[in-house]
Amino acid sequence: MKIAIASGKGGTGKTTLSTNLASYLAEKGEVVLTDLDVEEPNSGLFIKADLVHEEDKFKMVPEWIEDKCTLCGICQEVCNFHAVIQLGKMIMVFPELCHGCYACSELCPESTLPMIPKKMGKLRHFKNHNLHFIESRLDIGEEQAVPLIKQTQDYIDEHFTDDVIRIYDSPPGTSCPVIEATKDADFVILITEPTPFGLHDLKLAVDTMKELGKNFGVVVNRYGIGNDDVINYCNEENIPLLAKIPNDRQIAELYSNGKLIYREIPEMQQELDKIIAYIGTLTKGGLS
Repeated sequence: MKIAIASGKGGTGKTTLSTNLASYLAEKGEVVLTDLDVEEPNSGLFIKADLVHEEDKFKMVPEWIEDKCTLCGICQEVCNFHAVIQLGKMIMVFPELCHGCYACSELCPESTLPMIPKKMGKLRHFKNHNLHFIESRLDIGEEQAVPLIKQTQDYIDEHFTDDVIRIYDSPPGTSCPVIEATKDADFVILITEPTPFGLHDLKLAVDTMKELGKNFGVVVNRYGIGNDDVINYCNEENIPLLAKIPNDRQIAELYSNGKLIYREIPEMQQELDKIIAYIGTLTKGGLS
């Protein structure tokens, strides 16, 4: 079961829910928690585990071989991202813009743009009993999150069987990184807050999940502030309302100290049980 936790905006509680849900489920069985917000991963602040593996991650970008080039201009024509341009008698490559599609390299008649690896980030794998925590982090200056997200998911597929529960702490928003992080998920939890901003961005996230054809539900964080517009919207749109995490000062204090909430606040555990029970109805054997 692949469960992605996403939202239309940042700061709604994705990491709070991801770390607490993963740790709670890990008390009963093996769980993989993956922080796919590779531009600013922070799930590791709440997970105490030992490092078991670390590796650099690379993307493939073209390198121009000047002496073989006939300056035909095909590379510039086929690059949709302006990562390869021709300036006079020179071909300039901008690795930060390259999406690694291989078009310029494969279509070059003289093979003057071979693809070479360029380091883009690092993947770390931690383990604490039943809980595996995997974090990927982009190098400073790297602009594209999608290739690293894809390679992180590939690492999980290579090292874990399908019967292991996987929880993805996704990037915020509705752009390409979110699409990559959620496109293979079996279920998506959209977490929001009961404010006008929360409702506005929730609608964007809902539209995105519908476009992807995803099965999803909503969790309301900081329940008790704002109004009931988010609740009413979910009811009108027949969107499952999975849980309501209360607006509690103690929760904020625990979060600020890097502690898991469900262990000290019974209400949080009760809400997690509701989420687990609902998702369990979507699987043959339930979540355990």
